[in-house]
Amino acid sequence: MWWFYALLSALFAALTAIFAKVGIAGVNSNLATAIRTVIILIVAWGIVLARDETNGITALSKQNIVFLIISGIATGLSWIFYFKALQIGKVSQVAPVDKLSVALTIVLSVIFLGEALTIKTAIGALLIITGTVVLIV
Repeated sequence: MWWFYALLSALFAALTAIFAKVGIAGVNSNLATAIRTVIILIVAWGIVLARDETNGITALSKQNIVFLIISGIATGLSWIFYFKALQIGKVSQVAPVDKLSVALTIVLSVIFLGEALTIKTAIGALLIITGTVVLIV
């Protein structure tokens, strides 16, 4: 079932790129990111509240909180740079290069999380990296 959610994520990421490109026309990319972030905040908390999932807050450990904060900072920086790239580049180039994050995630998961690197995963990462280089050059 994880793959279904991953496909939905990919679909909405694609729509995000298209809608963002239209939405940032003539707008400062940082302002556009801030506006988008408020909407995400409202939607995410709306889902948590509607599903009555706030009880998990008290179960958060210090480690959970620290790494969620760090992850939030990384996400914010990613969005800032993504919107700037979209503002000055073509969606058809920016979005695929942004997906280099997939290959980087594979490498980082092996280094920091000790996940196994299979030959299939390694080949997939190399293909993503190769495709990114082709798009950039």
